Amino acid sequence: MKDIVVRLSDGADITLRRAESKDLPSIVDLLADDPLGSTREGADTGYGPYEHAFEEISADSRQLLVVAVDEQEIVGTLQLTVIPGLSRRGARRAQIEGVRVSRRYRSRGLGAAMIQWAIRESAASQCVLVQLTSDKSRVDAHRFYERLGFAATHEGFKMSL
Repeated sequence: MKDIVVRLSDGADITLRRAESKDLPSIVDLLADDPLGSTREGADTGYGPYEHAFEEISADSRQLLVVAVDEQEIVGTLQLTVIPGLSRRGARRAQIEGVRVSRRYRSRGLGAAMIQWAIRESAASQCVLVQLTSDKSRVDAHRFYERLGFAATHEGFKMSL
């Protein structure tokens, strides 16, 4: 991934780049900084599981973990995965996961810029669609994704193991 600069609604320039291992504490903090994340994320027992996951993601050419950086501060993150498939005539699809924006940067256009970048990157990777999931309780996030052109076309199912 080549670093890119996006301009926020208030004129601030933010760099989107591939995440590095040194970014892990900031990424974990972003994941934990909301009502759902606060119950399932955090490094209170160490970063071991996150470090292992980061290594797996970094080693997989179909995975891209991205951070948004203002100067030296990590202010956003997302993970983009390209999924090959047989359906839709052997089409690839992109999955966007783990989208988080620092509280101080919300409502400034960063989330939209990150998602629009992910859509362009998905198209460049020859994906025919981009998909994401959002917890049913995240009503504001649903409106945000709909404003960006996403439609709630499917009902999702999950099972904890």
